[in-house]
Amino acid sequence: MESGIWVLALLILHSVFEGIAGQEQELNHRTERISGSAGDVLEDDPVGRLKVFVYELPSKYNKKILQKDPRCLNHMFAAEIYMHWFLLSSPVRTFNPEEADWFYTPVYTTCDLTPNGLPLPFKSPRMMRSAIELISTNWPFWNRTEGADHFFVVPHDFGACFHYQEEKAIERGILHMLKRATLVQTFGQRNHVCLKDGSIIIPPYAPPQKMQTHLIPPDTPRSIFVYFRGLFYDVGNDPEGGYYARGARATVWENFKNNPLFDISTDHPTTYYEDMQRAVFCLCPLGWAPWSPRLVEAVVFGCIPVVIADDIVLPFADAIPWEEIGVFVAEEDVPKLDTILTSIPIEVILRKQRLLANPSMKQAMLFPQPAQPGDAFHQILNGLARKLPHDENVYLKQGQKILNWTAGPVGDLKPW
Repeated sequence: MESGIWVLALLILHSVFEGIAGQEQELNHRTERISGSAGDVLEDDPVGRLKVFVYELPSKYNKKILQKDPRCLNHMFAAEIYMHWFLLSSPVRTFNPEEADWFYTPVYTTCDLTPNGLPLPFKSPRMMRSAIELISTNWPFWNRTEGADHFFVVPHDFGACFHYQEEKAIERGILHMLKRATLVQTFGQRNHVCLKDGSIIIPPYAPPQKMQTHLIPPDTPRSIFVYFRGLFYDVGNDPEGGYYARGARATVWENFKNNPLFDISTDHPTTYYEDMQRAVFCLCPLGWAPWSPRLVEAVVFGCIPVVIADDIVLPFADAIPWEEIGVFVAEEDVPKLDTILTSIPIEVILRKQRLLANPSMKQAMLFPQPAQPGDAFHQILNGLARKLPHDENVYLKQGQKILNWTAGPVGDLKPW
């Protein structure tokens, strides 16, 4: 009986690849522009639509931290560093704070790594609080709005909740001093205490130059149906196996580890990027947080992202039509993943691939050096520009105070 199932699976695999290959010759170099407003938004140019004042902070908040540990430049949280660098030479920067639409505080709160390269968020709240106390003391602009015309890049697992475990992040909540600011963050999940209204969701950092060196010819056949490399269990932090990824990754492994349609493993081969370019579908399941760099990699390499993370809010959702380029599978439906994916019509697969082949789609997910039109830097600026002009209630009346500077865990109040 079991051997019959695998024969059937292989026949399905063969028919899918034959159908795709039969049309790929004709469609190989074609792309498809996103129709309607999403495509227009993706190609917006923010220059001339906003002005940003960059606070000049003491180097202990940014430059010295990076000098201490240059690994931060290649970490998935590195957007906070590259966004700072980009703004320093951006045409939207103004040196006159009186004409600024937005104020930016360059604080590298994620650049505190363990010897293994894992970020430690425990000092981040005190560091952020220290920076805000500094700008509120030395400049008048924070106090006019209590941060409502300021934005901060907070690319932690759970954004400005500053913890990598969801329960602890929920318990902490967003740092109170950031409650009125606009948060630019990788974390996005609907109806979650760590995502406030008005936040701009961005992709995690994935190294553009490194990915560029692993590109293979675009006419290479996609001979892998489903691809995934990564953890299924986090034994060190979740020995019982039910908390990590809310059990979704474990379910993938237990159901499909021997399925010939699925090329899944904990191994991370040197051909990882090349393999993604040979795959039709790339699994993008939640881990400790709903997001991961796999989403960026999948889009860049034209592999249809299969998003397994209930209620996730994806990067630049007003510009990128995720429903059209990806596949969304509810966590409870993971045991049916093979049936769901093999049931997608070939015409639908091909259209998703054409959309993914659009260079503007890939560019929007990257933080290249130097910056390029339409990249993630520009999408962030577009998001900020669309929030203008500020509502009148942004500006406080004389003597008005909204934020409670002593709210939050006692440990956050210690000097940094």
